[in-house]
Amino acid sequence: MTDALSLEQLRAWVDGFAASVKEHREELTELDSAIGDADHGSNMDRGLRAVGEALEAKPPADAAALFTTVGMTLVSKVGGASGPLFGTFFMRVGQALKGVDAVDVAALTAALEAGTEGVVARGKAEAGDKTMYDALAPAVAALREAGAASPGEALAAAASAARAGAEATVPLQARKGRASYLGERSIGHQDPGATSVALLLEAAAAAGGGARAT
Repeated sequence: MTDALSLEQLRAWVDGFAASVKEHREELTELDSAIGDADHGSNMDRGLRAVGEALEAKPPADAAALFTTVGMTLVSKVGGASGPLFGTFFMRVGQALKGVDAVDVAALTAALEAGTEGVVARGKAEAGDKTMYDALAPAVAALREAGAASPGEALAAAASAARAGAEATVPLQARKGRASYLGERSIGHQDPGATSVALLLEAAAAAGGGARAT
């Protein structure tokens, strides 16, 4: 079992995320209809289809180029908050992997930490605000705690943590974004951004050889 993810596996992660968002597009839109603009699923699906086209048009030479292209495409193609936030996340991941030859657990952890910091800088979110950060933060913590585990095992743990984090947004009252305008009416609904993060980490675990979180 290798201790680093290949470029092919990283591309499979992106493709898997796109396929998962397409599969769950209506679910994501339904979640967003309760506390947002009812367009999260369709926006993310459209953006990730554009990502696939961009990667086909110009195949990336390395991990940094891969994630930078993903981020730049999402920023330019996805409206609302999702494009800037997910786009910033991926661009920061790409920047962190620049010059990195082996994307092992340590490099992956540092990259996802950089991506999460980018989300915080852009959206000013904190734990418990009912945002994508509530799934990202525990996923990064799980990666950090995985230590010497293989990438597949580490990503499986991160995926489980992200899914648990997304589900934990249900009883929260939103404090950021459009959902915050609803006040207590935002309670009882799972955050769509956090749900997309869970799909992202589950796709990573599948591409990295870890079992898909359920």
